Amino acid sequence: MKKISIGGLQVSRIGLGAMSMSGYYNIGDGSDDESIRTIHRAIDLGVTHIDTAEIYGPFANEELVGRALKGRRDQIVLATKFGLVSHAGGGPGIIDSSPANVRTAVEGSLKRLGTDHIDLYYQHRVDPATPIEETVGALAQLVAEGKIRHIGLSEAGPATIRRAHAVHPVAALQTEYSLWTRDPEAELLPLLRELGIGFVPYSPLGHGFLTGQIRSPDDLSDDDWRKTNPRFSGENFQRNLRIVDEVKAVAAETGATPAQIALAWLLAQGEDIAPIPGTKRVARVEENTAADGVELSVDQIERLNDLTPAAGERHDEGNMAVIDR
Repeated sequence: MKKISIGGLQVSRIGLGAMSMSGYYNIGDGSDDESIRTIHRAIDLGVTHIDTAEIYGPFANEELVGRALKGRRDQIVLATKFGLVSHAGGGPGIIDSSPANVRTAVEGSLKRLGTDHIDLYYQHRVDPATPIEETVGALAQLVAEGKIRHIGLSEAGPATIRRAHAVHPVAALQTEYSLWTRDPEAELLPLLRELGIGFVPYSPLGHGFLTGQIRSPDDLSDDDWRKTNPRFSGENFQRNLRIVDEVKAVAAETGATPAQIALAWLLAQGEDIAPIPGTKRVARVEENTAADGVELSVDQIERLNDLTPAAGERHDEGNMAVIDR
């Protein structure tokens, strides 16, 4: 597995997102044991970048990752996120990046993860009630204390990124980026490159859509949250199949899977991009990490570049409302 630098932090080209290990997608029965085997297999395959958050579960995902990394912590760049749990009484789902909440959150994450430091600590969503300068100031103090090593932002807009970076260097931005979410290309990617900030795309497989395994909304269980996603609904779903069909065509030409093509396209966008496809299956982590070895031709990359982005907003109305733009 190749390594790259994101904001001065060395990580594997392809990481592992742990969110789906704690019930966020209803994709069949799984178990903590299987999730831990998946994390171990990822490490064996050269993955050095694992991503979680206190809101996943909530809290259960960090505990799971902590158990999986016991005895292997020093092999991993460990990333987690704060700010979607208010510890002053609001609870999970309440945005809070006040300095007091940051300090409470980091102590909880350190304990659950079973570590004395977090390599990359993200603000999960921008808090409109707390100036970003105050939040980053609190994070800078945690860096000085050795509790975190690098600061990250998730779903932050260009103005917020500039303001944050002026207080303390930001190592990475996490947002959605894939063949069906091309929004970052206009403003975010040029800004990140100007400032020397790495880019960590989440949902690089379009919440599973780009794998080609989902051909109808009926393929999703009734309690799968993707049923509420505009891109998985009605006419949008049918329109978006054309993206998958082109990805499958390129996959057939190269002897790869659609998921590997989607990831290989993302890697071809730059040496400062480190996607974190999520899974709780050993077979899927083996498939995803092998994308590092897939070489796309110039023609294939151009064909994929020319695809029209997905129809529909990338999140439902409530989730889009808390994204800083």
